[in-house]
Amino acid sequence: MAIHLEKKKPVSLEKTTPGLKKIVAGLGWDIANVNGHDVDLDLSVFMMGPNGKLPDDAFFVFYNNDTSPDGAAHYPGDSRDGSGEGDDEIISVDLSKIDRRIEFLYFAVTIDQAEARGHHFGYVRNAYINIRNSADNTLLCQYRLNEEFKNEDSLIIATLTRNNGQWNIEAVGQAFSGGLNTLVEMYQ
Repeated sequence: MAIHLEKKKPVSLEKTTPGLKKIVAGLGWDIANVNGHDVDLDLSVFMMGPNGKLPDDAFFVFYNNDTSPDGAAHYPGDSRDGSGEGDDEIISVDLSKIDRRIEFLYFAVTIDQAEARGHHFGYVRNAYINIRNSADNTLLCQYRLNEEFKNEDSLIIATLTRNNGQWNIEAVGQAFSGGLNTLVEMYQ
């Protein structure tokens, strides 16, 4: 049975699924057209060291950098509108391949061209992030975005933290304004 993540309540992936090696983080949302443009959410992951910074820019995996240098994280493609059933965007992560320098994975959701198009998370409905076991596609945990962020266009939705060689996941739901650039500046 899947765990519904709550803010500030970390869950041990090792305890819920012993031997877990590969996960898939999936983002989903409902189609919304605002000011003549579909609201386009993008999933990304910041792979950071103990200092909370990227050890190298290549450890930021997103639509313009689809694979981390250690080969652990991969982003296979961009959904522009949230159409269809199930996860609209995914990032696969092989936990066993993650570079030893990496202690944190921050999964972020941003709205493409939010400022130019007048988009914010207040227009987004039924957004969630699922974490699935890659081996059998079972849902391990889910976080649903229930807050209405009416001025924000970027969001840290969940984190994975290395804890004595095991990984804990925690819902964050912390929103920011300024798009993807704001997050990049914080973690570089």
